[in-house]
Amino acid sequence: MNKPTRRKTSGKRTAHAKRAKRQLHKADIRPHNEGKLSFNHAMVYVKDVERGLSFYRDLLGFKLIEDFRYEKKPVYARLRAPGGEGTIALHQAGPGASVSSDGVRLYLEVRELDDFCRNLQQKGFYITQLPRMMPWGWRHAYLNDPDGHEISLYWAGENRMKRTVMKAARKAARA
Repeated sequence: MNKPTRRKTSGKRTAHAKRAKRQLHKADIRPHNEGKLSFNHAMVYVKDVERGLSFYRDLLGFKLIEDFRYEKKPVYARLRAPGGEGTIALHQAGPGASVSSDGVRLYLEVRELDDFCRNLQQKGFYITQLPRMMPWGWRHAYLNDPDGHEISLYWAGENRMKRTVMKAARKAARA
C-alpha cells in the first residue's frame, strides 16, 4: 500500500525568495486578529477531488496551494480564491458517504459578474440563475459545483457592509 504524499505547487525558489517566505511564515504565526475569532476556510466534501479541482481551479480560477495524494490520486486539496486570501479545501468523502450540504451555500464575489457568468456558459457550464439584482442590493447568480454544492456568484459593491441594505430588502418585500 502506498503512503499518502504531500505535494506543494511551488517551483524552484531563489535564496531571496526562501528568506522572504520564512519571514512571511514567522509573521503569519502571530495572530492578526488580536485574540478575536477569524474565519480560516471552508471544507467541501466531494466524491472526486480531481473533478472538484477541475471545477474550482480550472473553471473558477482558484489557485492550488497544496494537495495530498493516496496512490497517486488526490484525496485532499487546498485552494486560494484568485482575488483574495479566502481558501477552500476539497476533501475526499468516504465510501458511501453523502456529500449533501443542504443549508450551506458558498459565496464568491466577482466585480464583473455578468462577464464571468458568460465565460462559464461559453465553457458549457450551466448556471441555475443568471445574474440579477436582489432586493437587498446585491447582484447574484447561482450555480452548483459537480457534487451539487450550491454557490452564489455575486457582486455587492458599496452595499457589501451596509446595514441599511436589509431595510431596503424588507421594504421591497412589503411592496
